Amino acid sequence: MPSTTARAGGVFLPIIKSLSLSAGSRPGDSSSRKLGSYLIQSQFQSAGNSSALFLTAAAQNLLCLKLAEELGIIISSPWVSWFKAASLPACISLLATPFILYKLYPPETKDTPEAPAMAAKKLQNMGPVTKNEWIMVGTMLLAVSLWVCGEALGIPSVVAAMIGLSILLLLGVLDWEDCLSEKSAWDTLTWFAVLVGMAGQLTNLGIVTWMSDCVAKSLQSFSLSWPAAFVVLQASYFLIHYMFASQTGHVGALYSAFLAMHLAAGVPGILAALALAYNTNLFGALTHYSSGQAAVYYGAGYVDLPDVFKVGFVMAVINAAIWGVVGTFWWKFLGLY
Repeated sequence: MPSTTARAGGVFLPIIKSLSLSAGSRPGDSSSRKLGSYLIQSQFQSAGNSSALFLTAAAQNLLCLKLAEELGIIISSPWVSWFKAASLPACISLLATPFILYKLYPPETKDTPEAPAMAAKKLQNMGPVTKNEWIMVGTMLLAVSLWVCGEALGIPSVVAAMIGLSILLLLGVLDWEDCLSEKSAWDTLTWFAVLVGMAGQLTNLGIVTWMSDCVAKSLQSFSLSWPAAFVVLQASYFLIHYMFASQTGHVGALYSAFLAMHLAAGVPGILAALALAYNTNLFGALTHYSSGQAAVYYGAGYVDLPDVFKVGFVMAVINAAIWGVVGTFWWKFLGLY
């Protein structure tokens, strides 16, 4: 599902609410800390890492690569290259996040022995997997396979997506009304066209180059090496997101400029492009307005606003440490610098 907001609202939140209510944890009162608050925070803070793991897991990922191409950074086999570079730090963060939050923000309910029986009963009520569901699974596997092997087969990612959509429409799994009802998808498509066009014009007019040269000269005046400049620019790009209410908007406004600053400071191009793109996913859990999924999870009513900011900042520091330390060695091993 190439949308963190869709995964949050369509998959995870209904599961979390069902589990929480069955455990007597209700939103908006003291019982929320029984289970719901922990599950919301755990999933919310994990979502950035899962979005960073796969190129097709979030809309802003593809936008980042498109903007990188505008500056001459071409990543071969993008789906595979993205996954390889993100795999180790993302998986470690995904494994560590629930454990860390269990210590920092523990649930009052520590044991749920009735959960397996309840799940088995619900599955029985749902019945066997339907024909349309099997078609959906097969189509998704085909689309992902084409995304992974598309460059070798000469099939662009857009064509792979259209093949998958066409199969679902032709076999009756979806109809055109289903497509029209996906307002967020049409919204993303429209904004992508505007943002990519604006970013391209800023680059063509020399504004991005001018800004990057100014910042590069400032960094050079401090005699910073490219690794030090890399850390400063990545941290700045991350913290500026407190001023944004959209990951895609942040990318459209600042990704090209910050990538150009990295290049002017001597940071290897592919490393800079991928690190900024991964960073774009990680700051999605900073606040209750930092991303579409943030609004979904906060709107569930299980987490108080001060806790969103406190946990968001602490986990941001922890994620930065994991990605910084693990990524340094892993990306060196992969030859990104």
